[in-house]
Amino acid sequence: MRSSEGALGTRRTAVLGRSSHSRAKLDVDRPNPGRVYDWFLGGNSNWAIDRVFGQRLLGMWPQAAGVARQNRSFMQRVVTDALDAGIHQFLDLGSGIPTMGNVHEILQLRTSEPVRVVYVECDPVAAAHTRAYLQHTDWAGVTQADLLNWREVLADVTTQRLLDLDQPVCLLAVSALQFVGPDDNIADVLRRYGSELAPGSRIALSHFASDVPDPLSRAAMERFRTAYGAIKPVWLRDRGTITDWFDGLGDQWTLLNPGVAQLPDWCPDLIAHPKATAQAETERPYAWCGVAAHDN
Repeated sequence: MRSSEGALGTRRTAVLGRSSHSRAKLDVDRPNPGRVYDWFLGGNSNWAIDRVFGQRLLGMWPQAAGVARQNRSFMQRVVTDALDAGIHQFLDLGSGIPTMGNVHEILQLRTSEPVRVVYVECDPVAAAHTRAYLQHTDWAGVTQADLLNWREVLADVTTQRLLDLDQPVCLLAVSALQFVGPDDNIADVLRRYGSELAPGSRIALSHFASDVPDPLSRAAMERFRTAYGAIKPVWLRDRGTITDWFDGLGDQWTLLNPGVAQLPDWCPDLIAHPKATAQAETERPYAWCGVAAHDN
């Protein structure tokens, strides 16, 4: 293993989460989406203003933190499965702050083979946290760019240094595309990324659901969505929309079983503990996910 720092580098998360503020002159007077998400996950890269805002959000939609954790669990299973399939390069779009079991931490625990990770984040606060957090990790880096600007992302010096696009890459857009509005052509952006990836690559995504069956739950999610808009607009979408995005990747891409599914249903055998499985069931209807593979 690359690291012996305890499960998922928690100790380093705490140190860098606090010290990165002084290094990067980060804004702690307003809640930040990446830090709120970090708090939902139980991380340390957040401040009082983020926790207060997070508590307000949980008052509107109590499942929000649980869904965040389920999204993180889905991402971890995708990374593990991709690694088992022989993929050693990862491009994480809209990564936020890479703490609490993110891509490079999972890889540290799972393999001693050479791997590469590029986090892509447009928010300067989250990008600054990431730079501080990764300062001693030469095989992982951050590209500060809008994930919609696929040319800029792929041409960035960090991406070029770390990733070989002639070899398979696992592209992740986990809880990222829900922050992209209807005026942007997500299907085309995903297709553009897909066209640049080598055979054997994968594209994984998850997204908040708009087609939750229970009307009270849908109303709670809508209140959350409206309140969250104070720091970053967020959209909800249905299963059909997510399916269309995968279909738009082209004939060379195949949606892996079980297709576009709810979070607990993707590789459930990789959910390690019965308690985690039971918890996942309580957040089942609130998000869609899927993974497509580039045919060899």
